[in-house]
Amino acid sequence: MTSTVAREKIREMLAEDIGFADVTSEALVPARAIARAEIVARQSGILAGVEEAAFAFDELGVHVKAARAEGKTIKEEDVLMRLEGQARSIFAAERVALNLLMRMSGVATATRKMLELARKINPKVVVAATRKTLPRFSYFDKRAVRVGGGDPHRFGLDDCVLIKSDHVKLAGSVKEAIKRARRASFTKKIEIEVSSAKDALEAARSGVDIVMLDNVPPAGVKRAIELLKRAGLRERILIEASGGIEPANVARYVATGVDIVSSSYMTFRAPVMDMNLEILSKGFKPAAGERKRKSR
Repeated sequence: MTSTVAREKIREMLAEDIGFADVTSEALVPARAIARAEIVARQSGILAGVEEAAFAFDELGVHVKAARAEGKTIKEEDVLMRLEGQARSIFAAERVALNLLMRMSGVATATRKMLELARKINPKVVVAATRKTLPRFSYFDKRAVRVGGGDPHRFGLDDCVLIKSDHVKLAGSVKEAIKRARRASFTKKIEIEVSSAKDALEAARSGVDIVMLDNVPPAGVKRAIELLKRAGLRERILIEASGGIEPANVARYVATGVDIVSSSYMTFRAPVMDMNLEILSKGFKPAAGERKRKSR
């Protein structure tokens, strides 16, 4: 079932897209005409966004029957959803529903690809997303990452303390930044972004929970982990690699021994999946009440 947050966002999408009215459908389609339709895949991948797309149609009174389960592999020409309802309502919800399905399935497909490549090297490694998402679409991008088997990382700035390099500049040092971060809340984990083995060691000694090696090549990540091992600190923290990680290099980063690889590839660069809505009815049927009135 879609969350309250998702429902409100989808209602906003529908209101924005429909505006005052669908002038084309109102001009061409009788108000009570009933139609049947299918949503069909135009390429293979991992299906996501079924709940969200179904809600968009349901909100406008269209009956939806899912033909494929979320999180499953789909192929070209697979029927994903079957729809029946007032034709104008199908057209009104079409673009919002397809945008959700196509975008979320693209993110889930990219996540699954990254996960499969990473777990060939380490079956326990976590593949996480970053906050580089489409504006106002973060909730759906992050949920699609989960459908694909990944971790959403932070949903927002209030999830955990993540000390960036610019925070460290303003604080004066890694140690001082971590000291100040402890004021946030005893319930929040503290993660820090560093770019050298030396700073990773200082962060671990200062009691940080997660060290993110950002924009550090695999060889540098490996050196940092070896330094932490020699200091007896490796097992006390989680180590995350981030920055420019994509399908072409994710295996090399995982091979360094990190616990987590985070990437914007899934939500920022992966293509959407191609899908299409097809009306099945050759001609529109009047609603039952309209047929009765005409027969009198």
